Amino acid sequence: MVRGVSIVKRLLVGRPMNSENLGETLLRKRIALPVFASDPLSSVAYATEEILKVLALGALTYLYLTPWIALGVVILMTVVVISYRQVVHAYPGGGGSYEVVTQNLGRSAGMVVAASLMVDYIMTVAVSVAAGVDNIISAAPGLNTHRVLMAVGFVVLLTTMNLRGVRESGTTFAIPTYLFITGILGMIVVGLGQTLLGHAPVAESAGFEIHPQHIGLTGVGLLFLALRAFSSGCTALTGVEAISNGVPAFRPPKAANAARTLVAMGTIAVTMFAGITALAVVSRVRVAERTCDIVNFPGDCTADPQRTVIAQLASAVFGGPHSPLFFFIQAATALVLILAANTAYNGFPMLASILARHNLMPRQLRTRGDRLAYSNGILMLAIIAGGLLFVYQASVTRLIQLYILGVFTSFTLSQIGMVRHWNAELRTVAAPGVRGQITISRLVNAAGASLTGLVLVIVLATKFTGGAYLVVIAVPVLVLLMRGINRHYSRVAEDLRPSPHGRQLPSRVHAVVLVSTLHQPALRALSYARATRPSTLTALTVRADPDETDALQDLWIAADLPVPLTILDSPYREITEPIIDHITRIRRESPRDLVVVFVPEYVVGHWWEELLHNQSALRLKLRLRLLSGVMVTSVPFLLESASASKQDPLPARRWHRPDGGTGAPGPARRLDVRHPAVSSTMGTAAFANPAGGHPEAGSDPQRTHDEGATSQGSSHPVGHRDQGRPTAPRSRYTGTATTSRASE
Repeated sequence: MVRGVSIVKRLLVGRPMNSENLGETLLRKRIALPVFASDPLSSVAYATEEILKVLALGALTYLYLTPWIALGVVILMTVVVISYRQVVHAYPGGGGSYEVVTQNLGRSAGMVVAASLMVDYIMTVAVSVAAGVDNIISAAPGLNTHRVLMAVGFVVLLTTMNLRGVRESGTTFAIPTYLFITGILGMIVVGLGQTLLGHAPVAESAGFEIHPQHIGLTGVGLLFLALRAFSSGCTALTGVEAISNGVPAFRPPKAANAARTLVAMGTIAVTMFAGITALAVVSRVRVAERTCDIVNFPGDCTADPQRTVIAQLASAVFGGPHSPLFFFIQAATALVLILAANTAYNGFPMLASILARHNLMPRQLRTRGDRLAYSNGILMLAIIAGGLLFVYQASVTRLIQLYILGVFTSFTLSQIGMVRHWNAELRTVAAPGVRGQITISRLVNAAGASLTGLVLVIVLATKFTGGAYLVVIAVPVLVLLMRGINRHYSRVAEDLRPSPHGRQLPSRVHAVVLVSTLHQPALRALSYARATRPSTLTALTVRADPDETDALQDLWIAADLPVPLTILDSPYREITEPIIDHITRIRRESPRDLVVVFVPEYVVGHWWEELLHNQSALRLKLRLRLLSGVMVTSVPFLLESASASKQDPLPARRWHRPDGGTGAPGPARRLDVRHPAVSSTMGTAAFANPAGGHPEAGSDPQRTHDEGATSQGSSHPVGHRDQGRPTAPRSRYTGTATTSRASE
């Protein structure tokens, strides 16, 4: 089963990459653009639609506000791009908003930003995939009933691609992103050209009437509607910070290449958003949050979906919903929206890795996987985003309510942090020219902080009841989680710090080998325990079944083993508690001594075989780990079924012999224990080599120490074979059916 899983993993993810190849995964600008900027580039596909849906709450009366709201979004996007360009140059080590805020506003504010960004990345995956599925359904309405399944399937596909590594996923995603940019810009040019020539495109929904939910809004009511539409349109800004987070992924000069990519992304996104909005106004596109609010909707409003704004524009510009260019635009839009989640797949794992290095997230998130990607972070993102898509039925309108609040929280705190950064720079820089540049940079970031702070308030006020309250709850919960993780790691570090008094060695070491019957695993564990030369050595069993215990006593005497056997009574057939009590008593009598418990385990080769055995060894080890001054040593014994791993996947090592030759050492001979012929001869052979070393180390060549490899499988307390000190007396004492401890 393990090998089968490994084969599937290799097919999906690819062969492992050496850490030395990390430099080969660094991105060129033309690849970095689709990797880090596909989210803000693709969000223009639904940002205009979200503005129109909000304004449609007042029927068609307030659609005249669309150009002005779009202008506000364009101004805001321009300011944010310029502000983050300065972040890239000031903090080229990556981390983006988190690093800026942590260094300038403190760790608490940094954790708020980190939590906000993590929520934003998760929502980016969910919203982008849901929007992509919407565009697919616009071209093929019959797929509407499979919306959730399609969305989750795309998340699985994205996860697999990203597990293969950043460079491969970037190369794969570059073509759809550039096709989308080409298609949308081409559609804008053709549509506006038709308008200038007097043949303006007309959307299929131009004649729709929408049932108004709000009539006669003036003053504060109208302002609130406009602000709500503006906050929905601000989804076009999502993902802008991803480039500042991923500066280390660029090729040198990292900061310069990241800054150029950021400017290119901002220019393209602003152009596409403005063009799509202009075309939507010219062609009189009509959309509503609820399809049944459209009075003359052609079809069943409860089952048939509306076409997206992009679909309506492509149909109007290129001659209908059956033209090849219509399907090209829909395919490119759906692809780039789904692949836009790749921005989060790069940003989330990298941010989680930074947090893990700062002991704010589990340390499993800081390590790279086989393909040098942060695999654990990628899987965590996929699981959470997939869950949201399932819960919210892959509805963009419902998911969008949870969006952008985290974005603007990080935007605002980041810009405030940059203002403090420039203030600190001004206190240390004296050159007039440099001071002037810093002053300008501070003004830019101050303007960005003011605008994004205002938008944050607007988003919170207009989207709170629609679902944003969940983000308000999630961010503090994540911050508290980070604090708890940090406290845990701090306590662990304190506990692990070496004592100032130096190392304290135990006075004596008491070895206890657990046995239930006398067979190869038992003898092997006894041999290993005796080879460690403990101060005392005893075998321990529990009389849960009197007949089995009596048989063990007889075998023990017949084998003439030089290890005493202690038998613990257990009238209630409990195994774990008597052993724990016995070990605790040893520790109580000798608090400065160390007790080493050897637990023999046999390893099965198939998962279904584990179901046929109990897990008493596992339960016992879990209990023993909680005892102070007690060490637990597992001695595995591979059964025949576990020998499916006989073929060692590692290349054979060449050993250097004392005579100067090379070659592998001779195979160790296995002691053949046959029931019931366990005789004193067998016992003598099992303990013939008191040194417990390899044959070439000078031990008796007749010793048959079995060195089976450890493997995963089911663990069960059984008998053990022990080797001990040569001075240990060869006592035949077997203890009694009480909880007394035998002496050597």
